[in-house]
Amino acid sequence: MWNVEGEGEMGKDYKFDFERLEVYQKTLELIRKIFQLMRVLPREYQYSLADQLRRAGLSILNNLAEGSGQLSKKEKGRYYRISLNSSRECIPMLTLLWQEHQISPSTHQELREEIVHIANMLGKLIGSLNI
Repeated sequence: MWNVEGEGEMGKDYKFDFERLEVYQKTLELIRKIFQLMRVLPREYQYSLADQLRRAGLSILNNLAEGSGQLSKKEKGRYYRISLNSSRECIPMLTLLWQEHQISPSTHQELREEIVHIANMLGKLIGSLNI
């Protein structure tokens, strides 16, 4: 029987399928950076652009997790496409934060490159389903 604290027969080293995906790991890194960024932004940006950026980033993670649990390739693909769309959704918020001089050009470029990389990985993941 599964123990919520991880001490059951699966042990502490058990990982869900999605946790093994490189795109999931890369997105976790991105989300950590987004959270760090949110901490230093003025309130007027924290509750608008930054909050929406955080939500979009979390949507990438959550839909990867939910999609990995689906039995059919079609359903997996549906969730993975939502993740892909959420990765695209991050770009306008980053651009606006940069245009509003709330993040540096180098931070904008770094995060943008990470998001593009994640989007490319998601595209390949979707393509691997052959649907």
